Amino acid sequence: MILLATDWGQAWTMAGISVGVVFTILVLLVCVLAVFSAVTQGKKVKPVVAVAPVAGDCGPAPKGNATDDAAVATAVYLYFNARHDEESGILTIQVNEHTLWHEELNDRL
Repeated sequence: MILLATDWGQAWTMAGISVGVVFTILVLLVCVLAVFSAVTQGKKVKPVVAVAPVAGDCGPAPKGNATDDAAVATAVYLYFNARHDEESGILTIQVNEHTLWHEELNDRL
């Protein structure tokens, strides 16, 4: 009886509108992505041209930041002094057969 009481014209209209809205949103999304792609393509970086090597000394090497040096020194110190947990690699499984859960199950049986 409920099938006879349904207004099928309105149901098909709602289904069509729903599909149309989803399709429209997808088309708008594709358009927005195409615009962003066109904008980013306009700012291409020029390729680096190979430069002939310089003969002789180029000068002193640039000095790093003090915090970078401290981070490297700390990492090397921790690596060589093994400042981490030592694991034995042995698994120990202890079976306890007399738990409360086990006792409850035995009482029910």
